[in-house]
Amino acid sequence: MSFRSILPGGILAVILGLISPGKLQAETAEEVGRRLGLKESSVKSLTFAATFDRGFEADFARGDNRLYSSKTLDRKLVDATLEAEEVVTITGGVGIGRMLQFRPGRKNFLFYKVKDNLKYREDGAWSGTVSYWLKVDPEKDLPKDYVDPLQITQKAWNDAAFWNDFTKDDRPRQFRLGVLADLKVWNPDNRDFDKIKDAEKSAVVLYKSPFTSEKWVNITISFSQFNTGEKNGRARLYLDGKLQGEVTGQNQRYSWDPEKAAILLGINYVGGFDNLLIFDRELDEAEISAISVGK
Repeated sequence: MSFRSILPGGILAVILGLISPGKLQAETAEEVGRRLGLKESSVKSLTFAATFDRGFEADFARGDNRLYSSKTLDRKLVDATLEAEEVVTITGGVGIGRMLQFRPGRKNFLFYKVKDNLKYREDGAWSGTVSYWLKVDPEKDLPKDYVDPLQITQKAWNDAAFWNDFTKDDRPRQFRLGVLADLKVWNPDNRDFDKIKDAEKSAVVLYKSPFTSEKWVNITISFSQFNTGEKNGRARLYLDGKLQGEVTGQNQRYSWDPEKAAILLGINYVGGFDNLLIFDRELDEAEISAISVGK
């Protein structure tokens, strides 16, 4: 792949300059849950929620709730005055709230920190659910490159990472869930990912997707049995509450330092982004369906 994000050992970043000076008091998980119409069982498992209704900071977070910005993908060049004018919060989000709008020409890279916001376990079974919303016309709005609206990793797109992307050259553009364990685990022979057949990839590939600039689409990723050391890891992709596919039967070994891992938003993306939610277990289909209603 010609364009992907790589994170080095240490995260160098600055808080996004557009965040307003008066910090709002964070909400509780219960308050967020009521506002979004989540099931009570889901609320108990919520670890992170950024609805952008109150600005760039997450409404609720078990870890750091700040949105950070770096001017380079490798995090070696940081601009302390960066204001990211091409990323704003505007009205028109899911329901009656605000949303995050990514505009063309952006040169910075945004992320939240993983530590405590995603309940990572290095030495035992690890599971979770990540959900968010997009409003975009892939054929008209996106640049001619790989576009990752969401990518979670410490190292690189192909090394202990999971991500959603829109492909570069396909027409219509494919939407994918990539679930790639430690590079030495899933790809010891260093094969070219683009040359691997779709059926053999650790990915869910949608050749036709429902994305449009006229409506919001909910994306939910659930995963379980990561870091067990066995070939029993599972990851599922849902769109608007409906299962699209899954990756199963693989050793999903993720070797992270959670202090250095990041939840990256909108790599190359142009369009609407809203309601990023993270849970500390694999939600069931009824819980995922409740999220996808988009209250």
